[in-house]
Amino acid sequence: MKTTTHVCFERRPGSKATIARSFRAVLLSAAVGTIIPSGAAWAQEAATSAQVGTGTTSADSLQVIVVTAQRRDENLQDVPIAATVLGGGQLDSRAVDAVADLQFVAPSLSVTDAGETQSVNIRGIGIASNSPNISNGVATYIDGLFQPPIVTSIPFYDIGTIEVLRGPQGTLVGNNSTGGAIFINSANPSVDVINGYAKGAIGNYGLQEIEGALNVPLGSTLAVRAAGIFTDRGSYYDDVGPFDNDAGKLHEIGGRLGLLWEPGAFRALVKLQWHEQDTGGYAYRPAPGTDFAPFAVGDIRTLSYDHETAKVERAFLASAELRYEFGGGLVLRSLSGYQYKRNTYLADTDASQAPPSAGGGLSTDYFAGEKQYNQEINVISPTDGAFDWILGGYYQHNDIVVNINNMAPPGVMITPRNSKDILGFFGQANYQLVDRLELQLGARYSHFNARGTGTVVLGQGAPGFPPSGIVLSDLAGNHKDSMVTGKAALNWTVADDHLLYAFAARGYKPGGFNCLPSPQCDQPEFDPETVWNYEIGWKGSLADRRVNVQLAAFYNDFKNFQFDVIETATGTNGVRNVGSAIIKGFEAQIQARFGGLGLDAGVGYLDTKLSSLTFVNTRLLPPGQLGPQCAPGVPSNPPACFDYGPFIITTSGGNNLYSPKWTFNGGIEYVIDLSDGVSLTPRVNYGYVGSRFNYLAYGPGDLLPSRALVSALVTLRVNDITVEAYGTNLTDKEYVAGRSGDNEFYGAPLEYGLRVGVRF
Repeated sequence: MKTTTHVCFERRPGSKATIARSFRAVLLSAAVGTIIPSGAAWAQEAATSAQVGTGTTSADSLQVIVVTAQRRDENLQDVPIAATVLGGGQLDSRAVDAVADLQFVAPSLSVTDAGETQSVNIRGIGIASNSPNISNGVATYIDGLFQPPIVTSIPFYDIGTIEVLRGPQGTLVGNNSTGGAIFINSANPSVDVINGYAKGAIGNYGLQEIEGALNVPLGSTLAVRAAGIFTDRGSYYDDVGPFDNDAGKLHEIGGRLGLLWEPGAFRALVKLQWHEQDTGGYAYRPAPGTDFAPFAVGDIRTLSYDHETAKVERAFLASAELRYEFGGGLVLRSLSGYQYKRNTYLADTDASQAPPSAGGGLSTDYFAGEKQYNQEINVISPTDGAFDWILGGYYQHNDIVVNINNMAPPGVMITPRNSKDILGFFGQANYQLVDRLELQLGARYSHFNARGTGTVVLGQGAPGFPPSGIVLSDLAGNHKDSMVTGKAALNWTVADDHLLYAFAARGYKPGGFNCLPSPQCDQPEFDPETVWNYEIGWKGSLADRRVNVQLAAFYNDFKNFQFDVIETATGTNGVRNVGSAIIKGFEAQIQARFGGLGLDAGVGYLDTKLSSLTFVNTRLLPPGQLGPQCAPGVPSNPPACFDYGPFIITTSGGNNLYSPKWTFNGGIEYVIDLSDGVSLTPRVNYGYVGSRFNYLAYGPGDLLPSRALVSALVTLRVNDITVEAYGTNLTDKEYVAGRSGDNEFYGAPLEYGLRVGVRF
């Protein structure tokens, strides 16, 4: 069962210190970890009993939503940022289990399955390549630690809050990002009482899931919290090939241990987390119109592999947050972290039983491992007066090892070894110019240094080739860049509970390298991506705080889009800056509570235009290893050489990748009080993500169709026990969730089941 806190207080202009003290009191009591299950009855109960600061809440009032992205605990309605925030108790009710599900509850967010990574994009900006040389455009954090893209499938359990921030984060966020940031904050230990929860679920496809947490105080200053999850589910697919693979299954186990020591003004919070997931391999099929589509059989839930498949992800995360609050309210904060993530898989590359004579028989053995070390230091001022500020420094080091063995004869080995260092210094200040009008200025200096080695080798150990094979490409290289980013904003509290804001913000994503300069490498380095975001917004509370509204309109000037293209000199992939884009749009969100009736909705609109570009259209290339560009007059003879000329196209521009024009989400629930401590809450959710291109050729197969999903649940609450009947994708919609090369991934079908939980 997930956790959240539901509280309200009266907001008064010019009372930052009072609000900050109120938040600290609320969060201290919230840290006990009381479980608020899905359904609004417990939210109302919590809100009714809370009397925080100078205000007394009513059962009809909406809960205060706390955001921590600016290194302070702040009310979302008071923060000049476009954001969607979910409490842990809302995740089950909105069918959110992992990062990919957030696209159905947050405007302008799309998550596309791309095989080794997930392409997470906000407002059309994020990541559009599996290359280890490209950084994330949307930064995801777990308990403050930046997440490398190697393992992004860690499930949500024992969660405090999830914050989705839209727009470039170029000041306070630990690692720069051009599209936005996602903060996943797990529940903290508490010294107050022993408490926790346990939850079990069963469902179709053989689903069995157990989840729980236990918080134990070990004295007045020391507490420990343990949480874990176990999930086992069969595949949505049936492999009719000779290996009877179980690709697409889910078997995962995860655990988290937190330790809190808080003697007076000092606080130490340590968290250790382990996660292992086995999916049996990638479940995909040849996309229509591709070379191997004629060899696909059955419907989208039928696989036909002629190679064994497997896939295992493992992740270990460790963090230590130290805070000390001096007598005057000044806070010194340190966050240290270490991560080690691994992804291994065997894949049937052509996803079919096509014979070698037709170019089939392709398979891949893949390993990627990444270690990350990071350190952040903050000095945070009190908020008593008209001026407050935050200063900080950030350091991150990554070591990345990748081994890719494309095993179809004569075989290709790709072995990059990369290291990255990120250094940043930042500060942000808020100054009350006059009553109700605040000026916010932030700046950040970032330095990035990447270096690496590696090769692409053809025919190692194969007949007819030298024993060590032929080196097609040397992947060694290095790249350095530095940039100043930041934000300038005016925040005007027009009236109580109504905030208008306007700002300009600059974000950046580092560049990188492809190889050392040589005649075989015509693009040794690529430049950073940058974006200028100009935004205005309004946040208001209406109907005696029964309705919260957030509106934002934005204009983004996006430059140096990074994308994988074929380097004809070697026949291998390299990263180039392929164009610039103008991205503009608007977003709106609303939350409402009228007695037992709860409503929430969001909408996002994007208008994007990417400049024209010239590149090799890989969708048109024949399968297999093709080799470098043939010399003039020499005919194609793969893998010795290939003439790429007929496959080079020039586009006239188009939509930016992963940029759905429209995104919608909405939900409605009603709490029916049956008797004292007993209630029944039905809820229905709707999520829509519009069509979007995932390749720059803008061909028919490059457009991922829109999808609209409906989920529902009915929650029976009897005091501390909940019983939930749920269903997701109720219309059993079949849709393409992503594409990797010429293969398509598909979204989950109709799922239904029963969850039983207890809090104590």
